[in-house]
Amino acid sequence: MFSGSIPALVTPFRDGRFDEQAFRQFVDWQIAEGSAGLVPCGTTGESATMSIVEHDKVVALCIEQAAGRVPVIAGCGSNDTLVALDHMRSAKAAGADAALVVLPYYNRPNQDGIFAHFAFLAERCDLPIILYNVPSRTVTDITTATLGRLAEIPTIVGIKDASGNVARVTAQRLACGPDFCQLSGNDDMALGFMASGGVGCISVTANVAPRLCAEFQAACSEARWDDALALQDRLYPLHAALFTDASPGPIKYALTRTRGGFPGDLRLPMTPAGEASRAAVDAALEIAGLLS
Repeated sequence: MFSGSIPALVTPFRDGRFDEQAFRQFVDWQIAEGSAGLVPCGTTGESATMSIVEHDKVVALCIEQAAGRVPVIAGCGSNDTLVALDHMRSAKAAGADAALVVLPYYNRPNQDGIFAHFAFLAERCDLPIILYNVPSRTVTDITTATLGRLAEIPTIVGIKDASGNVARVTAQRLACGPDFCQLSGNDDMALGFMASGGVGCISVTANVAPRLCAEFQAACSEARWDDALALQDRLYPLHAALFTDASPGPIKYALTRTRGGFPGDLRLPMTPAGEASRAAVDAALEIAGLLS
């Protein structure tokens, strides 16, 4: 259903406000460069600092600008189940292809609570759901057994796995079946993830290197592993550099270096990448051949 390189889009802000024109241009560029889908209002998009109205506007605008050229997986997660449902319903009304729904953060539900959260959403909105498991941010994890139960619900179609445990790809495939869509949430681990049976990556790096990330995913899907390894080596310094400071600071800095006029503003409590991080990003962009 979903595969390839799918950027978790940054949200351009200028003087504290959403820059609609910059975002529309960014969406067009991503599609032209080969991105296979788009994720607005994920973690990289600073959804945590958006109002509900603003969040839904960004999702709707992304869908409008994409105009059916690639699928849009709308960020719809919340630690409040009813807010997540509202986001899903809004995204469906706007024409989204799926919802990316993070495990509830801060509340720290047990496995029964995690199951109940997603089952509740699926029962009340038929928009396909991709779970997002990122224990480093949510302090919540999902077991393979719980994921297997959820995979029995027809509209729960996949997972963005940012657990950092590549072995889970095999375990989850055995529990959920070969058609359950497994997308990597870690750019640096995407090669092993794909070799283990993954079908794509919801990527931070693809914001700034969409064509290279698309070529990498194509090489993996076609089992051209030598080509994939060469691209992994070229991109790995960038994968690492983009997390040398709190994300999305480094990726927004990278975009200011490679796309003239792209606004690098962040919303508090996020602040710009520090000097050491900027130096690492500059060096990695040079290695990847992204600086003219």
